[in-house]
Formats: sequence, C-alpha cells, structure tokens
Amino acid sequence: MSDHLSRRRFATALGGALVAVAAAPSIGRAAAATTAASTTPGATTATDAYTQQFLTQYNKIKNSANGYFSAAGVPYHSVETLIVEAPDYGHQTTSEAFSFWMWLEATYGRVTGDWTPFNNAWTTAEHYIIPSHADQPTNSSYNPGSPATYAPEWPSPSDYPSALNTSVPVGQDPLANELTSTYGTADVYGMHWLLDVDNKYGYGNTPGTGAENGPTAAGPSYINSYQRGSAESVWATIPQPTTDLFTYGGPNGYLDLFVAQTGAYSKQWKYTDAPDADSRAVQAAYWAYRWASAQGAEGQIAASVAKAAKMGDYLRYAFFDKYFKQIGDCTDADTCAAGTARSSEHYLLSWYYAWGGAEPGGGWAWRIGDGASHQGYQNPLAAWALSTVATMTPQSPTAQSDWSGSLTRQLEFYQWLQSAEGAMAGGCTNSWEGQYGTPPAGTSTFYGMAYDWEPVYHDPPSNNWFGFQAWSMERVAEYYYVTGDARAKTLLDKWVAWAVSQTTVTATNFQIPSTLGWSGQPDTWNPTTPGTNSGLHVSVVDYGNDVGVAAAYAKTLMYYSGKSGDATSGALAKSLLDVMATFADTIGISVPETRTDYSSFGATVYVPTGWSGKMPNGDPIVPGATFTSIRSWYKSDPNWSKVQTYLNGGAAPVFTYHRFWAQADIAMAYAVYGELFEGSGTGPTATPPTVPTGLAASKVTSTSVTLSWTASTDPSSSVAGYTVYRGSTKVGLTTGTSYTDTGLTAATTYSYTVTAQDPAGDTSAASAALSVTTSAAPAGGSCTVAYSVSSDWGTGFNGNVTITNNGTTATKTWQVTWTWPGNQTITTMWNAGYTQTGTSVTANDMTYNNAIAPGASTSFGFGATYTGTNTAPTVTVTST
Repeated sequence: MSDHLSRRRFATALGGALVAVAAAPSIGRAAAATTAASTTPGATTATDAYTQQFLTQYNKIKNSANGYFSAAGVPYHSVETLIVEAPDYGHQTTSEAFSFWMWLEATYGRVTGDWTPFNNAWTTAEHYIIPSHADQPTNSSYNPGSPATYAPEWPSPSDYPSALNTSVPVGQDPLANELTSTYGTADVYGMHWLLDVDNKYGYGNTPGTGAENGPTAAGPSYINSYQRGSAESVWATIPQPTTDLFTYGGPNGYLDLFVAQTGAYSKQWKYTDAPDADSRAVQAAYWAYRWASAQGAEGQIAASVAKAAKMGDYLRYAFFDKYFKQIGDCTDADTCAAGTARSSEHYLLSWYYAWGGAEPGGGWAWRIGDGASHQGYQNPLAAWALSTVATMTPQSPTAQSDWSGSLTRQLEFYQWLQSAEGAMAGGCTNSWEGQYGTPPAGTSTFYGMAYDWEPVYHDPPSNNWFGFQAWSMERVAEYYYVTGDARAKTLLDKWVAWAVSQTTVTATNFQIPSTLGWSGQPDTWNPTTPGTNSGLHVSVVDYGNDVGVAAAYAKTLMYYSGKSGDATSGALAKSLLDVMATFADTIGISVPETRTDYSSFGATVYVPTGWSGKMPNGDPIVPGATFTSIRSWYKSDPNWSKVQTYLNGGAAPVFTYHRFWAQADIAMAYAVYGELFEGSGTGPTATPPTVPTGLAASKVTSTSVTLSWTASTDPSSSVAGYTVYRGSTKVGLTTGTSYTDTGLTAATTYSYTVTAQDPAGDTSAASAALSVTTSAAPAGGSCTVAYSVSSDWGTGFNGNVTITNNGTTATKTWQVTWTWPGNQTITTMWNAGYTQTGTSVTANDMTYNNAIAPGASTSFGFGATYTGTNTAPTVTVTST
C-alpha cells in the first residue's frame, strides 16, 4: 500500500536486491524516551534503547489526544477517517485490531510488569466485539444434524442473490453438543470481524442490545460486509447490519441482496469470525502467560488466559468444510458426501466461520465453517499452545487432539506451498469456486483439496501482498523460537534466504517486497515423499516501504536469528528498525502513501434490477448506485477535497496513515529486539523444570488408572503443566499433579512417564517409568447408556445419548431403545440410524461407530419436536 520506488530506479539506486545494512543508522540511547523503572521481578527496567523505543511508540498509541481509541476505549482501524481497504472507513475496527491490541498489552506487561491493560483489552473485547447472548439470542434452536442450508457462491456480485438449495446434502456438526455441554450455553464465543465504532452507518446494532437502535445510538455498532463472491472488492460492497430487523435497506432489509429464497424472509442476526485474528489473540495470550509466569504474576492474567483457551475451543469451527461435507475430491455439490464425525475436518485455519439465527420465535439457527484455507491465516504457535500448554488447553474433550492435529497439518501445508524460491504460495479449497465445482484438469491437491493461488478473493489476488508472507512466517518463526521444531527451521531457512535477497536498507530508507506474482503450482501432496515444487515460482512485482509489514518481517528475522544463531538476519532486522525510527512523527511511525486506487470512489456498486432500498441516512440503494452515493457522508470528511481533486482529473492523493495494527506491530518489533538481543527480556530460560518424582498409581480398574506425582519446580520460572505418556504416546495434559487415564484394556500392563513444562516451553526429562497392570474385567461386563438434552426451545429440542463399554472386549454392535413418556417425535438423528413407531424409538450403530473399545464411549445426537412437557425417557442399551 505504501509508495515504492520503480524497479528501474530501485535497481539503479541500490544495486539490485542486495542487503545494504552498513549505512543504516542505529537508534541512539539519548533519543529514546525514558520510563519509570519497574520493581516487578522479571520485568524490564527499559535501559536499552530498543525497549525504550517500544515505550515511546506505546505511549503515542495510548495517548488519547492522538486518536487511536474511541471514547468507549475501542481501537480504531486507523487514526485517520478517510481510508478504504478491508474496512471501508478508518473509524471502523476489526477483530484484527483487537488481537494486535491484546498482543501490544501483553508486551507492555512484559516490559513493565503491569498486566492491567492486558486484562482490560480482553474485557473490552468481551463487551464489544464478542457477541453476548442478547446479540445471538436463538442458538438453542440450532440443530447440529442440519447445520445450514446450502447456497452456492458465485464469482461476481452481479451473480447474486444466490438461491438456497435444500436438496444439497450437508453434513453433521460434531462440535456443537460438546461445546454446549462444556460451557453450559449454546452461544458461540468468538470475535465478529467488523465493528462500526462511531456508528457512522447508523444501524445502531449496539453490542448487548440485539437491536437496530438507529443513527442516534452512541458508540459501537456491529456491521457486516463482503457477501458476494471472490470478485467483490471493497469498492463493490454494500454494508449491512448484523441484526437485520428490516428497519433499513428494502422490504426484506438487506437479505435479498445476497440470498434468494421462495418463502418469506425472516428477521435475523448473523456474525462472521476471522480465524487469523482469534488465533492471534490466543498467540498474544500465550506470550502474556509466558512472560507473566517469569515474573511470578501468572495469577494476575489467569482469567484472560482462560478466555483465550475458550476462544480456541470455538475457533475449531474454522477446521471444517463450509457445509460439513467430506474433505477431499468434493467436486459436485449434489454427490459430494455429507460429513459424519470428523470426515469434514481439514484441520487448517480457514478464511472464516460464521453463525446466525432467526430472531426470538423464529425457531432456527445455523453455523458454517469454510473449505478455503490461506497460508497467511495459519498460526502454528497458537496450535502448539492450545495443544501443548496445559493452562491454555481448551476444556472440550476433543479440543486438545484437534489442535494437535492442526499443528501437524499446518506445518505440512507450509511445506506443500513453499515455492522453489522460498515464498509461500496461496492455499487450497475443498469447494472450487465456492460451489464444489471441478477444478481445471491437472490441478494439484493437498489431502484432496485443490490448489488455489488466490484463495477466497481475487480483487486484488489474495496472496499477492507480501504482508501475508510476513505475518504468517512470523508465527512460524515464533513457533520455532519457542519449540526448536526442525520442521519449522527448514521452512524458515529457505524463506528467510529468499526474503533477505529481496531486501535493501540504506541510511534513509528501505525497500522490501510489496506485490508478488505467482506461476506454476505445487506438487500434489504426498506426506510420505513430499515433492520439491520445482515448478512453483514467485516473483517480486514491485517493492515498497510499508512500515507495518516491515515490523512483522523484522520480527520474523529476529525470532529466526535468536534461535538459529544466524547473524545476518538479526543484523538486517536491526537495520530495518533503525531506519524506521527515522520515519517517526508526533503520533507514530509512518510513511506517505499515494492512493491511485481512490479513483474507485466513483465505482458502481451492483444492485439487482428492481431492487430499491435506503441506507439509515437516507442514501438510496438502487441500480446505478456508487461506492460514494451510498456513503454520502464521506464528502464531509476533512480530507475529501484531496479525493475530489483526483476524481476531477488531478494528481492522485497522498496520505500518511496510522493504522492501529501497524503502529502496534512497530512498537512490538522494538520490544522483541530488546528482549532477544539487548538482554531486556525473559528469553529462553535454558533451565527446564525439575523431573517429576514419586510417580504412583491408585484407583486401578479394568479400564482406567489414576496417576499422581510430586510437583516439579523451576528455578528460573514456574511450572506450567505436565504431560503424561503411556509408552511413547502422549495421553494427557494437566496443570495439577494427578491424571486419570481411561479407555484401557483389562488385565493389561502399561508403562507411564510424566514430564514437566514451563511457560517458555522448556521441558524436563521424563520421570522414572511406572508399570501398572489393569485389573481383570468384572463378570458380566456390558455397556451403559446416558441420555441428556443439550438445548430446548419450548417446541423442540436437541438430545444426546452416550454409550460406554464397561466390558473387556470391543463391541461389535449396539442398540439403544426407549419409549417416550410424551408426544416427542424425532425429526433427525446423527451418528446412529433410527426408527420411531408411535412412542417407541430404536437407535442402531453405524458402520463407523459400532466397535466401542473397552472403557471407551461413543455418542449420537438427535433433534425432536414436542408439545407440553419434555420428560426424559428411560433408555436402555444392548450390545454384542
């Protein structure tokens, strides 16, 4: 987005793509701001120039006079109001901005020992950008056996509205019931991606009200955008309220701009989660936990860290195909199989997940994942933390294994996408063109999902921005720094060498890649013998000096250098930071940008023939409307005259923007350098916890054993948790000193060991092994069954039945029967086949869940209707 030198001038002035660091200035200690020294153990006293530079930038961001935050304490997307990119107005905000804010405050906590701002960022997120129950009031009507009605995506906004198609099979949602059971609510805990902070559009979807309060409502309002295909750039969008009560827009609100249906439209609410932002919030919480633990202050942030773990639990919706269809070779909407159990899970962080429902009384709700995954959204550090750090492991029973699987799958994904030069190509999709189409012949695949060089959006191509490289590879570098995983180092060795070869730093400026070009494709993925991708290539189309991207890039280099010992990458990072400091102004660090794309302020926004409506301020939404005509308030912006001059034939306008994410990332880059290279941080402790001792067994049954041990200590930090191994298999994580292992076979000997971990990821040696033999199975061992209701909305409900094998051998078949005491009628069942005759119900196993191992369980669920009283039946099970 920043202005850049032409390739000709670049090559002439700087000698091509060479790293020039010798002439770059150093940050002088005398120029750095001073802060009060902290007396918190483990906190930095900020005597090094780079940490002081962090505090200088931090104080600029937090100074209310500089305009980064609203009166309600919500971070704006940018200080400036006239800016159009993903958000179409500067005083909107995103979950992205919130996640960078959390990360900034975690860094501040490390430097100062003050964790109040970090906790406040999470509290503010819960108040404003994580919808409350009032904002998502009808999740109890959600049926996991039928998550949503299929509607195909189309390339262009002019192809919309898209017709709902009830004949296309959709899969089963395997997460909903366990999430409801774990947290005692059917509500979703995730950040909606977009917030109109000053209610500029006037919908007044005020958080916590579930209402359209109109233009007079003060403070933030939920808002949505981007609903019409891969070619819908920001200039073609029609913003809409998240809670659409038909007050604005047309007779059906905004719904019939996007979806076509035969029946009447219902007033409804809907939200969209951006998984990269939620995973960044988890990433920030991990660093906060690590740093606070080094200070002995982990208790101060325990509640916020628990919120991050909970967010990670729901973030697993991003692992699933949009309509929960099978993963791989899904090339026809009608014939591609509906997913069951985990067959719809790809384990990658996809572009979004979304959920919505009717207003109270409507009786329905929906949820979708996404089958399109982009390299720029992956976060192996978050996956590692959620699967390995006991304090951050989500509470749901399958969450740890899901995130462990995701970590492996993400690292494979990067390997599959790495070009011959080293940069990461776009991604993959399980639904070609968003409608389960057939990809071009010869398209390579990743676990059966088609390669897409520009996943999700094409205007501009989604993987042409170098920022997605820097953001994503920084997460890989952080993961490598924390764990030392050789797989991550292999990726970074090649990526860093490529990026460094394309970077130039002088005494007064720097040039890094800005726009990338792609050719060829990766080899079809084979996890046993991965290809070399000799036919996949990247080129640098142009270069620029985007300071926000440079900050993320510098952090990538720093974490890589800090772990690998590569001096060149560390020196280049320092040179980038030093020259960026020369771009400081009174409110941040920024460079001018020439915005030729602002010619699109006059772009036509597609409105279907015959459609007519109004924005809350009265702007007409009719065929022929333009970006500006439905945002007429832009003409009152203080900087509008620069745009109008350009539209009238003058020069392209130049702006100096202060985006929140960029300014926060710049601040953190200085802090990371201080931590890793100036000795102002915790760094790797190099001292793992002591080995757990006294491993012992109690409560040994035919199918389970309870283990306990003496607590470890860590002289340089604290003990974050313990990992329990059965043989060489990791079977559990715990923050305490006991663990119960279940699902064992009777009269069988097992060997157990335990390791201890600190927040930095340092792991002790394994304890002495303990041999335990389970008892013989009780005579007549058999299955037991439990019945529960997961949600009930007065005229219908969702139920869950769990069968547990208490015997000594696996079951071959099982059957559950019951008789309703009332008029309950099953309408759908998942993970079991069923018949209902009158009030009698019989549920039988499926081919994939008939065998239940000794001590193990399986579950099935159903949806049903009723009138009167919903009394639970007596349920019985038989098995062979």
